[in-house]
Parts: sequence; structure tokens; C-alpha cells
Amino acid sequence: MARFIAPYLKRLQVSYGQKLFLLATIPLVLAVAAISVVVADQGRQLAEREISGLETQLIEAKKRELRNYIQLARTAFFAEYGRAAPDDEAAKERVTQILAAMLYGRDGFFFVYHYDGTNLVSPRQTELINRNWTGRTDSNGVPVVDELVRIARAGAGYHTYDWVKPSTGEEARMITYVVGLQDWQWALGTGIFIDDVLTHVAAARAATESRIAQTFFWIGAITLAALLAVFASGLLINIRERRLADAKLKALTQRVLDTQEEERGRVARELHDSISQLLVGIRYALELARRRVQTGDARAQENIEKGIDGLNGAIQEVRRISRDLRPGQLDDLGLGPAIQDLAEEFTKRTGIRAEMKTVVFRNRLDPEAKIALYRIAQEALTNIERHAQATEVHLDLFGHQTGATLRVADNGRGLANVSRGAGGLGLRNMQERVEQLDGTLQVFSSEAGTRIDATVPLSHILPPEPAARSTAAPVRKVRA
Repeated sequence: MARFIAPYLKRLQVSYGQKLFLLATIPLVLAVAAISVVVADQGRQLAEREISGLETQLIEAKKRELRNYIQLARTAFFAEYGRAAPDDEAAKERVTQILAAMLYGRDGFFFVYHYDGTNLVSPRQTELINRNWTGRTDSNGVPVVDELVRIARAGAGYHTYDWVKPSTGEEARMITYVVGLQDWQWALGTGIFIDDVLTHVAAARAATESRIAQTFFWIGAITLAALLAVFASGLLINIRERRLADAKLKALTQRVLDTQEEERGRVARELHDSISQLLVGIRYALELARRRVQTGDARAQENIEKGIDGLNGAIQEVRRISRDLRPGQLDDLGLGPAIQDLAEEFTKRTGIRAEMKTVVFRNRLDPEAKIALYRIAQEALTNIERHAQATEVHLDLFGHQTGATLRVADNGRGLANVSRGAGGLGLRNMQERVEQLDGTLQVFSSEAGTRIDATVPLSHILPPEPAARSTAAPVRKVRA
């Protein structure tokens, strides 16, 4: 760097001290600028991946909600539709009345189009009823009615377009789910406006840009401080100070890398309990089916069936995750029965025998402690299933003079024999949960197995109710 800068310094007639200052500051400025660009680029990439994932999750949640609404609507008029003939006009009239009355939220409604494009039900926009809307498009030129009819003829599907939002009277992005009632040649559907999702995503992107701007500001402030320090030093800059500057630059780079790793770790923890693998498998199966359909390969049906099976698995996984988010037993019966149910489900799913021994707490643990210990048991069983290769698991839940302890032990191969990085996020999640309660987490591992002790302090054990009698709590032994 100095070799390229020196010829230009000779022409400027600067002093030796100024040359030293410029030779010291120019590389520093360039390095900080390069680091700033890298930090900004990496930050934008990480944030964009996170925001895209968030947007996908929110939209998928909206789609699941739409399917539930359609299922409710079909349940409401199934009796009429199921016994009616294709030309039963009276039954059709009753069904349209049922659908027109099914309004939800500020903007939710059901609509019906005949396959010829005539609107039959539109409770929020009654001016559309009994008029043919074939060829109608939204403000962006996206076909609306024709595409809805096409999807309904094919069975069911989603369509996204801009539509007037009843609560505001302005156009907003809308996702609809439509199914076909083939006997009556009806396209039945409902929709959800996702302008809130788009607004949330836009706000997240704006926040990302704001954080990047703040990062630039602080890097610029640090750079300015460094330049002032170099200027104040003047001609006293020597090799030692240059080495110190290099060390500071390395420390700054390491700090950037550490920040990136922490961000990646946070994103990984968010995806840790997701169903992304199932959805990816379904997508691959359906893409292969599409290619085989295009090529006329008879095996496309096989891939479609695999995709359906995968989708059923994803649905079950969603239900399991929904149940795991807040198990009813935790509030109704207490921590012991909730973990017992978890152990039974674990045995059914994996075939690994789970034995549980617990002292009945009579709901004396506060909600935060119950939730934390339940999640720790859940995380421990997940790690055992994925990594331990165990055949038996023992769970103990008991109280003592210093608090309450949950112990999970297995006869697996131990952490030393698990591949590098396996289970790291699980143990970290457990540690964070226990630290939030001011408790302790101890892990004992050997070739004979692994034992995890999670202890919460007395501050999380509630005093007994005044009417309760102090009796010895029985010990229950549960074998799943």
C-alpha cells in the first residue's frame, strides 16, 4: 500500500510527519470501509433471509387459516349439499343464505361464483351478486374470476390478487382459497387480506436498514476516534503502534464474526423446532411429480401420493407443535402429568422405554418454572431421540430443601461420542431457560449414558394454600 501511495505524496510537498500520518490512516480508512461494506452486506443478507422466512411463515399461517374457514363453511352446509340434486334450486338458495350469513372479523366473508363467472354470494359487496364477472382483473392486470373458476374446476387451490378491503374501501393484497362444488358447478372461496403482513415485513426491512445505518455511524465514529488518536500521536507512530493497530483491527474483525455467529445461532434456534424439512420433502415430491406429468411418466401418481403422505405428516407435525406450545395438562393437572404425557408420546413415537418417577407438587410451582422444566424435558427427549441411541430413559421430578429438580437420564452413548455440534443448540436452550429462573443446569456424561439435572430455586415454589393440609406427597412411578 505504501509503495503505491508514496509517489503521490512526493508531488504534494508534505512533511515527513504528514506522510507517516497519511500512510497510517489511509490503510486504516480503507480497511474500515471494507469491513463496513462486508458488515452491511452480511447484515442485509442475514436480515433478508430472516425476513423472507418470517414472511413465508406468516403467509403459510394465513393459508392454514383459510383452509380451516373453508372446512367450517362446508360443514355448515354439507347436509343441504349432500342430499341435493344438481338442479335443486331450493337447496342452492338455502346454501347461499347460509354462506352469506357467515361473516367473520372486520373483512372476512365467503364468496361463490358459478363456473360461467356469475357471482352468487358476496355479502360484503352486494353489488357483485347476480352479475357475470368473466374476464375481471385487479388493478395490476391479474385475472381474478377466471382464475378462481379454473382453480375450482381443478379441485382446490390458492390465488393472490388485489381486492377492495371492506373496512377501508381501499385495495389491498388478498390471498384466497377456493374449492369446487362440482355437482353445482360452484367456486366456493374465502380470503384474508395480508396488508398487515406486508406492512410488518416492510417495517422489518426498514428496521434492518436503520440498524445498518447505526452500524455505519458507530464504525465511522470509531474510525474518526482512531484518526484523531493517530493525528495526536503524530511523528511518534512506530512499529509497536502499528502492531497495536493491527491487533485492534483483528479484534474488530473477530467481533464482527462473533456477531454474525450469534445471529446465525439465533436464526438456527428459531428454525430448530420447525417443520421445514417436511415441507421441503413435500416440495421435492410435488416438483418431481410435476416433471413426470409434463413428460407423461405414469409414476407421477406415486410422487403425488408421497407428497400427500408428507403433507399429512406435516399436518400432524403442526398439530403436535401446537399441542407442545401449551399442553393443557400443564395448567389443568400440573407439571408431573404433563411430563408423563410427554414421556408416553415419546415412547409411542420412538419405541424407547421411558420411566418416570415424580412427587406430586399439587401445582405449587409457579407458571414460569413449570413451563421451563417442561421445555427442558421436551428438549432432552428430543436430543435423546436424535443423538443418544438409547434404549431406556428415566425422568425424575422431585422437590428438596433448595428448590425443585428435574432429572433426565439415558443409557445412550454419551456426549463424548456424539458428532461435533450435535445437540449443542438443545443444551444451550436448556441453559438459557434455567438461567432465566436463576437456577442451575448440570450435565453428566459418560460412555454409560447422559444425565441432565435442571434445578429451580425455592423462589419459584409457591406457598401452600391456607386450606391445604401438609401431608406426605405420594410417589408415583409411571412407565410409558
